[in-house]
Amino acid sequence: MSFANLEYMSTGQRPTMRPWQYKLHSIIFESNTFYGKLFDIALLACILLSVIVVMIDSVPPYHAKYADIFYAIEWVFTILFTAEYILRLFCIRKPMAYALSWMGIIDLCAIIPTYISLLVAGTQYLLVLRALRLLRIFRIFKLWHFLDEGRFLLEALAKSVRKISIFMLFIVIIVVILGSCMYLIEGASNGFNSIPESIYWAIVTITTVGYGDISPVTPLGKLLSCILMLCGYGIIAVPTGIVTSQMMAEWRNKHISDVQCKSCGKWNHEKDAKYCRYCGASLGE
Repeated sequence: MSFANLEYMSTGQRPTMRPWQYKLHSIIFESNTFYGKLFDIALLACILLSVIVVMIDSVPPYHAKYADIFYAIEWVFTILFTAEYILRLFCIRKPMAYALSWMGIIDLCAIIPTYISLLVAGTQYLLVLRALRLLRIFRIFKLWHFLDEGRFLLEALAKSVRKISIFMLFIVIIVVILGSCMYLIEGASNGFNSIPESIYWAIVTITTVGYGDISPVTPLGKLLSCILMLCGYGIIAVPTGIVTSQMMAEWRNKHISDVQCKSCGKWNHEKDAKYCRYCGASLGE
């Protein structure tokens, strides 16, 4: 075994790349060339068509009539995506880094369900995971600023998890108590056969979903339902407020500096500001 092979096995990084591998890399991984953009657009079209085929195949009349055709088409797309995945690994210097990246994992998940369906029937419908590959459109059409906005939202959500978790614990306590009360008020004769089933009713009611499979009959039960529904509207607004306040705090941290105007003593200036927004004095003095 050569030293190059040992280095590849230990680091997952290909030490040298041939000219045709560089050319292939520019086509598959880059979109700033004609052939690279053409490849990406063709790939997006194949992804979209494969997802559409999977969805149509789930419709019973079409499945009964065209099952064999859909099956063949799914395998054609799977073979194409498998070849593409192998080529991606073959023309990149760090194949393991790509395989373990979130896009590499998505690419792998896009082809695995078809092979699993050979052992477990029905798993081919998980091919709708291929829709995640459509996220490549942000790279193809240079829409990185949308990804930055999405990353900003995810950061705000991540920092709001603790507050939202405490709030959700409070909601769980409420639905358990009110569900138990409704079980005592209505009882099995009115459809509330158990406390868990009554808690299910409380969750459906407080979220304003209202399936209608269980509903109170007694006046007291209806009054409790009204109270719970009115509380539901206020409860829905709380997580939104938590996330919004966190987003405002994140925005302030990124755009507002801690510089105080020496002339008027005011704060809240943008980081790239050279003059005070209140009195017009220079902030650098």
